[in-house]
Amino acid sequence: MTKRIILNGTSYHGKGSINEIISEIKMRGFKKAFVASDPDLVKFNVTSKVTDLLDKENFPYELYSDIKPNPTIENVQNGVKAFKNSGADFIIAIGGGSSMDTSKAIGIIITNPEFEDVRSLEGLSPTKNPCVPIIAVPTTAGTAAEVTINYVITDVDKERKFVCVDPHDMPIVAIVDSNMMSSMPKGLTAATGMDALTHAIEGYTTRDAWEMTDMFHIEAIRLIGKHLRGAVENTPEGREGMALAQYIAGMGFSNVGLGIDHSMAHTLSAHYDTPHGVACAMFLPIVMEFNRDYTGERYKDIAIALGVEGVDKMTQEEYRDAAIKAVEKLSADVGIPKTNEKIKEEDLDQLATDALNDACYPGNPREATKEQVIEMFRKLMA
Repeated sequence: MTKRIILNGTSYHGKGSINEIISEIKMRGFKKAFVASDPDLVKFNVTSKVTDLLDKENFPYELYSDIKPNPTIENVQNGVKAFKNSGADFIIAIGGGSSMDTSKAIGIIITNPEFEDVRSLEGLSPTKNPCVPIIAVPTTAGTAAEVTINYVITDVDKERKFVCVDPHDMPIVAIVDSNMMSSMPKGLTAATGMDALTHAIEGYTTRDAWEMTDMFHIEAIRLIGKHLRGAVENTPEGREGMALAQYIAGMGFSNVGLGIDHSMAHTLSAHYDTPHGVACAMFLPIVMEFNRDYTGERYKDIAIALGVEGVDKMTQEEYRDAAIKAVEKLSADVGIPKTNEKIKEEDLDQLATDALNDACYPGNPREATKEQVIEMFRKLMA
């Protein structure tokens, strides 16, 4: 069977790598930047770490900050109008998944205007042209949107998120500088870090997993187990480790897909505006338990990567239990809640329906009935 790997062409890693943005802009002959960043990053002077560099070089740009944590169709359409009016020829996306997902959708529609309704981009997007060039500068260690071919948009009217998968949306440059992440609060660091762990574990156990993506995922799991607690405490080593870990996880899952954890997390976020990383983290041990008998020896590798001792002497049931418990322990240590009080019994049927229709579900190693999905949602009810 043919396997495909798509990665971005250029990435810079390490503290201070943000300074490479000017040389990249000059080398590529860009004329004006459309800087997309969410309002909080603008307010707390994170975005200015990039715009100050542009100002120093007298390089023109226009700032766009109409971006929500779960970006909407309206955010994208407003961004398309703003980009057209700006006269820019490329995008600098600064932020977490919300800024980068919004930028990808804007960039795709600018070069493929037949998709301006946004909804028609859902699933395997049949676009013909590469998006507007994007330089992605992540400020969270979680989504890895700077190295993936995916983005997620919220349809507010239908209370659902939809996943768009398109090789044409890949940023041309990623600047992965842990200094850009140092101002993240503990809660956001924990949530995005657990999102990265979910990417790695789902990518490692998905139906299409294979040797090349396995090496990305298992190393990402190891790095997250080693560094997430430190990142939450804002240690330099923890920040640097998580910046690398989430990127490596993205290199993997972007090419093989995810599973039902992300399907349910997308649904939870769309209905109740639950932060994506928190939703993923709450579901992760529940989904691992659901999938445990469909994963071969992969939970053994996960347990070892998370630092569990004595795994080689464990039975299959024991190392599967150990892997799940290690995830639960890490989640608890970084302060992830176990329940969501917003979930209502009368919503469960629709939540399950939406999750099973999500683009991530087919990658799950075990098929699920609606009743089984309802039970997994019910386990989060307060």
